[in-house]
Amino acid sequence: MGVLAGAEPFAHPGTTGAGFLLCHGFTGTPASMRAWGAHLADAGYAVRCPLLPGHGTRWQDMNRTGWPDWYGRVREELLALKAECATVFVAGLSMGGTLTLRLAEEFGDAIAGIVLVNPSVTTLRRDAKFLPLLAGLLPSVPAIANDIAKPGVTELAYPRTPVRAAASLARFWRIVRADLPKVTQPTLLLRSAVDHVVEPVNAKIVLDEIGGTDVTEVILERSFHVATQDHDADLIFTRSVEFAHSIRAGLTEEAR
Repeated sequence: MGVLAGAEPFAHPGTTGAGFLLCHGFTGTPASMRAWGAHLADAGYAVRCPLLPGHGTRWQDMNRTGWPDWYGRVREELLALKAECATVFVAGLSMGGTLTLRLAEEFGDAIAGIVLVNPSVTTLRRDAKFLPLLAGLLPSVPAIANDIAKPGVTELAYPRTPVRAAASLARFWRIVRADLPKVTQPTLLLRSAVDHVVEPVNAKIVLDEIGGTDVTEVILERSFHVATQDHDADLIFTRSVEFAHSIRAGLTEEAR
């Protein structure tokens, strides 16, 4: 099966010598990031948003992939962006935030700053502890997608949650959490006051355990989980540009 219409990866050239890598969420697609990417491009930033392996086709395809595949794809895109831009930022939604944190852990100061929107590093769901067992018995469970408060807006994501892939994500969380003190870049974390997918404890863990001190938290009062397509989308877009501009203003002209 080919890629679903609207789920395609996208990229924009930049004019400032700086760029953003955008990472979409679990079972989602670049569609959830497209308006954000356009806003960043309008501000002069180069933008890359890959389609993660197993996504954007059928949920069954995700069960044939795991976190090394998803991380490998964003890592490749980061290296390609770094070859084009003197200054690079990474931003992600939900599991895209998890991927962003891992890139920050690995690449350190080579990433100028990170933007996290409702990032996930754990879950309080009681059935999550049974994921390794369920992965061998149950192909999928009901979807987590489309948690949006804004009427008439639909997330382009899978109608089912693939269990093997979810078990891989849970393993990835443990790896990322163990290395959170390595995240020392300036961090902008935006979280929804009401989120039916990622519990508030996720943001608390990130804020408490990352190693950086230049950290800003913004509460999204009117949006649910997929905030990049919700009422507060413009706030996310504006704050991310202001964040990047502020960091670049503190760099030498050569480093910008």
